[in-house]
Amino acid sequence: MKTAIIDLAYLLSAVLFVFGLKRMQSPVTARRGNQLASAGMLVAVVATLFLYEVLSWPMIIAGVAVGSIIGMVLARKVEMTAMPELVAIFNGFGGLASALVASAEIAQYTGGSAIELSVFDAVSAITIGLSVLIGTVTFSGSIVANGKLSGWISGNPLSFPGLRPLTALLVLGSFGAIVFMALEAGGFPAEIEPVLYAVLALGAGALLLGVFLVIPIGGADMPVVVALLNSYSGLAAAATGFVLDNTALIVSGTLVGAAGLILTVIMCDAMNRSLANVMLGGFGGDDGGSSGVDVPEGKTVNETSPDDTAILMSYAEKVVIVPGYGLAVAQAQHEVREMAQLLEEQGIEVKYAIHPVAGRMPGHMNVLLAEANVPYERLYEMDDINPEFSTTDVALVIGANDVVNPAARDDEGSSIYGMPILNVDEAETVVVIKRSLSPGYSGVPNNLFYNDNTKMLFSDAKEAVAGIVDEVKALKEA
Repeated sequence: MKTAIIDLAYLLSAVLFVFGLKRMQSPVTARRGNQLASAGMLVAVVATLFLYEVLSWPMIIAGVAVGSIIGMVLARKVEMTAMPELVAIFNGFGGLASALVASAEIAQYTGGSAIELSVFDAVSAITIGLSVLIGTVTFSGSIVANGKLSGWISGNPLSFPGLRPLTALLVLGSFGAIVFMALEAGGFPAEIEPVLYAVLALGAGALLLGVFLVIPIGGADMPVVVALLNSYSGLAAAATGFVLDNTALIVSGTLVGAAGLILTVIMCDAMNRSLANVMLGGFGGDDGGSSGVDVPEGKTVNETSPDDTAILMSYAEKVVIVPGYGLAVAQAQHEVREMAQLLEEQGIEVKYAIHPVAGRMPGHMNVLLAEANVPYERLYEMDDINPEFSTTDVALVIGANDVVNPAARDDEGSSIYGMPILNVDEAETVVVIKRSLSPGYSGVPNNLFYNDNTKMLFSDAKEAVAGIVDEVKALKEA
């Protein structure tokens, strides 16, 4: 009876996971989808802990309470700009949990009888080994990714002589340890102590391997790495599910692994990069935080002001706003919504152009603008909005850089050539709000800044848009 109840609970969890993911496809239903998926995980946790009596009731309640408090604090305190860093931490601890649970399966066999050890076969050893390997690599790699995104580790690609050969040796050693575990487990009874030592060695090597895999990658590619590590954490959970014969873990882990891989592919396509190029390319890094306005020799910049920009947009028929990471850092989404609302009240058509990797991750800008109650129907994906730039009076670029760089389309010698971009340069007038002329994460200078139809508004995004709002109001009242 108990087994039947658990199986039904896991089936319900799987259904909730699938429907939750389905509803996350649209910003309109994403919140509900997240709630469904969370409910599915709660059902699975309750079924496992209570029905299997893994822990005592006080420990279960204490764990749920502590976890809930931490989750609520993070949800309220972490800024939208720090979401990728938070996702990296979640990935890391998810991978570590999988590795520890799988390792505990080895530890429980120590001192066991021949009958107990007989169920530990080569398949079990390989599954445990893969869970430990993937989970531990995910943990250490995610910590490094978090550091590069947060700034406490340099965003520049880091390397040292012999890094790649050492990484290759760690990979070979890891798989060698798993093969050794499988061979030892094939005996009857199994020699469990050598297997336990092999697991410890595998975990230590995997910790280094995760670090060595991520440190050579530039900060520009960290969001891709976070998505890939998300996939790894799902695979580690699925492997642990096979170790424990836990259907809920297998289903949820497989879903997370597949979703993370799909997201990784989407991000690579949006940057016209292969996954191998991301992992081995050492692309991008710190932009140095430059705030100067040093114009290269032979080029000119047309500067503008919030007042002039407000006048320009007030007499336009169609305005397209292109949000970028600078908007997110400045937390200017509410001012942008107010500005758009004022323009719409004057009969001006306003749309938002969203690049797949605008901000730090796909969906970053969508969520940020939704927070400011920007209507979902005003948000347009790159392929839908690009044909409209040629009929746009003003394209307002707020803190975006690489995703509007014409070099990706026109310069075959550029490292970002072929990357799909928003064709803002085709608009009649382009206004770029940016602190400086510094390049984006790619490190490629943006010739858009020097075009004849481009006006540069050097300012913090929030201050600039607030100034535009004030002037639009003044013009409206005049």
